[in-house]
Amino acid sequence: MSPDARPAPLMYVQGLRFLRNDVPVFGPLDFEVGRGEALLVQGANGAGKTTLLRVLAGLLRADAGTVAFDGRPAEALLRAETTAYLGHLPGAKADLSVVENLEYLCGLQGRRPNQSIEAALEVVGLAGYEDALARQLSAGQKKRLSLARLWLSPAPLWLMDEPYANLDLQGIELVNRMVKAHLADGGATLVTTHGAYAAPPVRTQLLELRRPH
Repeated sequence: MSPDARPAPLMYVQGLRFLRNDVPVFGPLDFEVGRGEALLVQGANGAGKTTLLRVLAGLLRADAGTVAFDGRPAEALLRAETTAYLGHLPGAKADLSVVENLEYLCGLQGRRPNQSIEAALEVVGLAGYEDALARQLSAGQKKRLSLARLWLSPAPLWLMDEPYANLDLQGIELVNRMVKAHLADGGATLVTTHGAYAAPPVRTQLLELRRPH
């Protein structure tokens, strides 16, 4: 296969830049992530890691640069179909049960083929909590509920912001297994860390963010 015939990366980023109150937060950044690949985004607190993921997820608007998925410009619908965002907040409705939250989210975002909510709860260690209200869960259990939502998502690109936070050693191993399985299935992931948590044990690229001067 000639270089020109190689498939486009799942995500391609060029010249991406973000300002807050006219002060640079990050950029310009150039990077790409292919299917089956992981990108580890490192940097100190305040370096812009969370902001970068929110820009890629379409929650914030970049001030400059382009993002493409599979060679196509990242229009809103394509971005929603391609990315699944795991942020610091659980993203669950407190007065809905675990199952009701996942049913609601699957209704909005779709569901991975041949995957049931019950199977996802088994994967993340929440089997038996189907009827528990989200507000009754511990911080670690809420993170596992968020991981179940990620596992059910049909989106090929996972944007994971500090995914090891609020998890014990078993939870950290769970994240690692999920990332490995997702990559083996042709997905890709971006994982942010400031160095306090382990990185997934997969082959990774490294993007280090530093505050612009």
